[in-house]
Amino acid sequence: MSQAMLRRRLMQHERSSKVRNLESRTEVVSGTGTRMASGGRMRELARFCRQVHALLLKNFSFQRRNLATNAAIAAFPVILCVLLVGIQTVVDHELDRPPFQCGCAQASLDGYSQRTECGIQHSTPTQALSCEVPKPPRWPALVQAPQPWARASTSVHPAPCSSNASDPRPCPVSVLLTGINRGLAQSLGRGLFPEIPPADLLSFYQNSNSSDYLEQLSKTVAGTSTLPAHVLFVEPGLVPNETLYMIQPKCSWRPHNVSGVSDGMPLDLGVHCVQGLPLWCDNSSVINRHLLKGYKGANKRRRSNEFLAGYDFLDTSKGRFNVYISYNSTFSRDNGHHAMTVLRVPRLVNMASKAYLKILKGVQAEMRLHFLKEMPKAAIKIRLDLTTLLDALFFTWTVQLLLPIILTHLVYEKQQNLRLMMKMHGLKDGPYWMISYAYFLSLSAVYMLLFVMFGSFIGLDIFRLNSYCIQFAFFFIYINLQIVLAFLLASFFSSVKTASVISYIYVFGSSLLGEALLQLFIEDTTFPRPWLVIMELVPGFSLYRGIYELAEYAAAGSHMGKSGMQWGDLNDPVNGMKDVLVLMSIEWILLLPVAFLLDHRPAWHPLFLFGILSTKHSSPSWRPGLVRQISTKVFTDMSKTDVFLERKVVKRLLKEMDIRNMIICHNLKKVYRGKNGNPDKQAVRGLSLALRKGQCFGMLGPNGAGKTSFINMMIGLVAPTYGTAYIHGMDLRKDMNEIYENIGVCPQHDLLWETLTGKEHLMFYGRMKNLTGAALKKAVEESLKSVNLFHCGFGDKSVNKYSGGMKRRLSVAIALIGNPKVVYMDEPSTGLDTASRNDLWNVIKRAKKECTIILTTHSMEEAEELCDRVGIFVSGNFQCLGTPKELKERYGGTRVLTITTAAEHEEEVARLIEDLSPDAAKIYGVAGTQKFELPKREVRLDSVFGAVAAARSGFPVQGWGVADTTLEDVFIRVAKEADAFDVLS
Repeated sequence: MSQAMLRRRLMQHERSSKVRNLESRTEVVSGTGTRMASGGRMRELARFCRQVHALLLKNFSFQRRNLATNAAIAAFPVILCVLLVGIQTVVDHELDRPPFQCGCAQASLDGYSQRTECGIQHSTPTQALSCEVPKPPRWPALVQAPQPWARASTSVHPAPCSSNASDPRPCPVSVLLTGINRGLAQSLGRGLFPEIPPADLLSFYQNSNSSDYLEQLSKTVAGTSTLPAHVLFVEPGLVPNETLYMIQPKCSWRPHNVSGVSDGMPLDLGVHCVQGLPLWCDNSSVINRHLLKGYKGANKRRRSNEFLAGYDFLDTSKGRFNVYISYNSTFSRDNGHHAMTVLRVPRLVNMASKAYLKILKGVQAEMRLHFLKEMPKAAIKIRLDLTTLLDALFFTWTVQLLLPIILTHLVYEKQQNLRLMMKMHGLKDGPYWMISYAYFLSLSAVYMLLFVMFGSFIGLDIFRLNSYCIQFAFFFIYINLQIVLAFLLASFFSSVKTASVISYIYVFGSSLLGEALLQLFIEDTTFPRPWLVIMELVPGFSLYRGIYELAEYAAAGSHMGKSGMQWGDLNDPVNGMKDVLVLMSIEWILLLPVAFLLDHRPAWHPLFLFGILSTKHSSPSWRPGLVRQISTKVFTDMSKTDVFLERKVVKRLLKEMDIRNMIICHNLKKVYRGKNGNPDKQAVRGLSLALRKGQCFGMLGPNGAGKTSFINMMIGLVAPTYGTAYIHGMDLRKDMNEIYENIGVCPQHDLLWETLTGKEHLMFYGRMKNLTGAALKKAVEESLKSVNLFHCGFGDKSVNKYSGGMKRRLSVAIALIGNPKVVYMDEPSTGLDTASRNDLWNVIKRAKKECTIILTTHSMEEAEELCDRVGIFVSGNFQCLGTPKELKERYGGTRVLTITTAAEHEEEVARLIEDLSPDAAKIYGVAGTQKFELPKREVRLDSVFGAVAAARSGFPVQGWGVADTTLEDVFIRVAKEADAFDVLS
């Protein structure tokens, strides 16, 4: 019997082949404008130029609707420049206010009239920067004394001291001493603080209105806790209301106030005596340890360990003077000074020199440091200098911000499977790369052009002074390298969020490392140049180096009144721009093919999507377990006659090479390798199937049965582990690109551009199928009409305004446009109302006359309505194959009788059915409603009617009905049997 069925199945295929051969000698123009040429071959897929044109028009429509986003990206540098101008305007306005301009005061002329007098004598240290100073005032050289609350406590001081300088016994300031000659060093330490005689102190108070006070202060050690200004036009330690410390070996006088005018500068300050203590240390390490304690605790508002200075007299002798001086700079970090600022060192040097001279020449010898003064200067209008404010770090950030934008755009198309959808409709990698690259290059070029133009307009020297030709070459090469880098990185990401985070980390990280690390190496002439070149292989570092060189040349040109970098400057040995241009050009040329190959043939890549399936991916993994699985599969297929005969048909067709105009799957297997100790997952187990043109095949199965894995293999999404398939003579392992030219796909989830209209979608995919002109317009119009999107202007509305059902209908129209030879539909009617679903079924019925359709569905009604053949797929295997009618006859040899009575009559109904057929089975019973399966071979329909009539005469029957087995019943039965077999096996 099985041989007869095999012969009948082969005869059916032979008859269908003859009909197809007869049809292939004619030319038919389909309703969508696609012409079938001689030999049954569809018109060729759009060539390279046609694909470029189709993609270009689609991108124009897409970018036109994203015009606001593109304009915002391109205008970002303009907005940035406007923001900088605004910041400069606001800051300059604030700098024009009195706190930052030269100080002024009302001065009396003759005791009655007054006039406004401006100058350094009326200015704070900040205001003094803007004053004209033709004759700078002379200031005494002071020492930097610790704050009273931070002075070091010592065991030498006999009595407790006060942290308030105005108290009778303020804390002393200490100096640490050491040296090889201890006696000499201690003698020098005692001479560091010469005592001021009472007469000289009286002279200082009486002559504070003259320059004599400088003579008096040069004989002693005066100090202040006030930090110095960056320039010494005003001494902050001597401004009104400040405190001046007279550091003496012993303090025997109380504080006094001094007021007056000296060198044109007003004096009004309190003078306090502070004891100076020289403390001996065994060596310089002890000094360092004490100073370190003061450094750690200097910013804490408590008694700390601050010293005035540390002196290491080394090998000083009466014939040699050699000293190391450690000065106090611990407060500089929190008061606007760099940590390495030299704070009031001249007087410290003078103190040691004077003490040494007195030992050599006697106490009458003097080495006076009378005063310090700045150079004269002209008036300066304080303004915000953008060139100084904006260094290479800012410009590097601004240029590199394009990288995340490009990368997320590429990854978005991958994440949403939009590129995969285009690939499955025949789009080659070449046109996609050309159009995408051209778009990103245009966007980047406009971005940089506007940045340079507006930067020059607002006066940024880095743009204005350097050669525009060099800038054009530098930025053009870099934006090309940046685009290639984005394509390269896109191959390793499948999530937009991950790509965005990583790209921003790279942008800000490379820029910050360039500022903190690369700049130091550039300025360090001892750093090996080859290592610098290796670091610049990172595109972010090469960009930073180039901008750094442009900024340096612009700054030099601005100060010297000349132009910045010119072509001749590239030969300068210290100029790294030439190396950067060469490195970026080489990287651009080398990375471009690498990025293309990774994207074009990612066969080894974990994100394998649309590369050509090579033979090595179809070769079996011969392991003992696999041999056992194959033999078991053959045995179980023999127990399923229809599945076994389908395998025989496939082998016969392959043997006779009769595979034209057919879909033949031969022993397809897909095994997902187990991870973390889990066993391998066999998604598809030796599937064999033969489908002819004009046939709609439905795959039914529970979730997880392997339907999606089968579809993914057929559309090239994943590679088969074993076996292959032939699509109209094209091998799934070798000819995937040619297969893409002849298939249409309606995925389970709609893959659409939200901003494009339905018509624009169909125009693009129609052009990909080589439709042009009137044929394209007719095909698009009829496609929209067939899925009820033509009326009311729905075809001209953006997809983001579509309902879920409208998107689903559009996806079906996209799959069918151009009359592909094979169409894969994954649950095409999901989310549709009854009327729309019926219209869609009519579209599919008309389309299957010219192609082969494979669809998956969970709707048994849809399978009966559309499918010529149905296969129930469970646990990776076909459990049965056949037409819906054949399956119902084979697995549905029963009728279902449903009868509802009162609960007390259930047993009577059961006895009546048992009398009707001993083989009847009760399958449902709740609250008086019972269902029974009645074998058709034993129970005729008139017998059922008679039994129901007899029941109604004996007791009330509230309702009853009889029905043949549905496809849904068949599906449930087959699935249960398959699950039971898997449990037993």
